Amino acid sequence: MRTPAYPPVPPREMLPARTLNLPGRGEAFLRDSGETDPARPAVMLLHGWTVSADLNWHTAYQPLVEAGYRVLAIDHRGHGRGMRPLTPFTLTDCATDAAAVVTQLGVAPATFVGYSMGGTIAQLIARDHREVVSGLVLSGTSQHFQDPATAKTWKWMGVVGTALSVAPRATWRAGFRQAKIPISPESAWWLAEMMRHSARDLAEAGRELGRFDSRPWLHSVNVPAAFVITSRDRSVSPRKQHELAAAIGATVFEVPIDHLEVTSRAAQYNPALLQALAAVSNGERSKAVPSAAAI
Repeated sequence: MRTPAYPPVPPREMLPARTLNLPGRGEAFLRDSGETDPARPAVMLLHGWTVSADLNWHTAYQPLVEAGYRVLAIDHRGHGRGMRPLTPFTLTDCATDAAAVVTQLGVAPATFVGYSMGGTIAQLIARDHREVVSGLVLSGTSQHFQDPATAKTWKWMGVVGTALSVAPRATWRAGFRQAKIPISPESAWWLAEMMRHSARDLAEAGRELGRFDSRPWLHSVNVPAAFVITSRDRSVSPRKQHELAAAIGATVFEVPIDHLEVTSRAAQYNPALLQALAAVSNGERSKAVPSAAAI
């Protein structure tokens, strides 16, 4: 049976798009709600591996704006509409890009919200660009991805990069089938967005995640932090998330969702995200563990 040819229509209105020329770095693509009221603190959203800002955060944009934040969301290098530099992908470059954006827009210091790979980038921003950070909210992420089970994934990065270079549509469709995601009007938009990625950069980003380890230096990061733990996560174990939260002294909120349910179960995730942002804004460093079920 022929697959229906659904148009890649976004499921909702996105924030205004803009490009920003970062001198000496390149042209960054980001979403920007655009408010200039200084009473609206800036929040920079950092997306995960293999997705884009829109794919990771589209269900959170409007709730954050309505809560009183200026919302920024960048596409990292090689992801979505992000930069396509001639240099190899590095997480430290992504961190410097995001820091440069908030500096150039004049909204630093800002709160950085990092999901999955975005959480590793947020840790690097706090380490290398402390002056632009007012707080961190981390979620679905870890201090490292070097456990034996995860390490097996990184060994396939060369194969993944080749497959995406040669047959991107077929490769992404195969991934959807493996994840039991049927082709539908919404998943057609997801597929179209993922086709924007650079295969080379995506594979190198996977290798970078395999090399990332903040355990030797995270103790030196002193910043207000909160953590939204995805407690049914099968990609980044809740145990590793709790270890990172403890290491950085984060206020912890738990949401009973899996790694890929951050948008499909936004009604559960977004209230915890808003509470985490409020905790950081208030400078809370408590290690209490409130439950998202009580939100």
